Amino acid sequence: MTLLRPVAGRTDDQGNVHGAIMRVALHLFVTRGYFNTTMRDIGREANLSAGAIYYHFDSKESIARSLFMDMVDRISHHFDEIEKSFSTTHDRCRAVVELLFLITDEEPEVMEYMLHTKHVEFLGNGIPVCSSKPFRQMRAMVHKGMKAGEVRPMDPTVAANAVYGGPLRMISMRLDGLVDKKLRCYMDEVWTAAWRAVAV
Repeated sequence: MTLLRPVAGRTDDQGNVHGAIMRVALHLFVTRGYFNTTMRDIGREANLSAGAIYYHFDSKESIARSLFMDMVDRISHHFDEIEKSFSTTHDRCRAVVELLFLITDEEPEVMEYMLHTKHVEFLGNGIPVCSSKPFRQMRAMVHKGMKAGEVRPMDPTVAANAVYGGPLRMISMRLDGLVDKKLRCYMDEVWTAAWRAVAV
């Protein structure tokens, strides 16, 4: 699993530079904080000149926005594949949780950036992460399950929170260092508890 990537379709040196800038920026934004990271810091860590950085991005904000949108696009693509691959709400929602646990285990900085960074503080007109397409897809899966009779009738927002709230809390605890084991070790228990909360 590699969620962060160079620019789609680019395998040349410029694409590699673009990807390197994004990976270094991600690390610095997560470990130092967005406001404590400068373009100079990113250039130094990526071993690139200021000119090389500005060739690809006109500001630190544009790097942050590009990171966020790239991650949102890729997670949304994975969710599209999950919807195609599984026919029941139970299996789709479980696959979503497995994917989120996998990202957390293998690319914790990606999940940290997606969930813990306050994007609205520096992305201008950006939407909160909980309103981004992947989160809308997650809620829609549960709502479809309600219409199909797999999920008990209730407020759709409450149902989605019941299914995903526990897993997302486990992710936060893992990122905060409060859970020592890989999240995959808890998958069966977490999912059983989540699904029991809404199953017919």
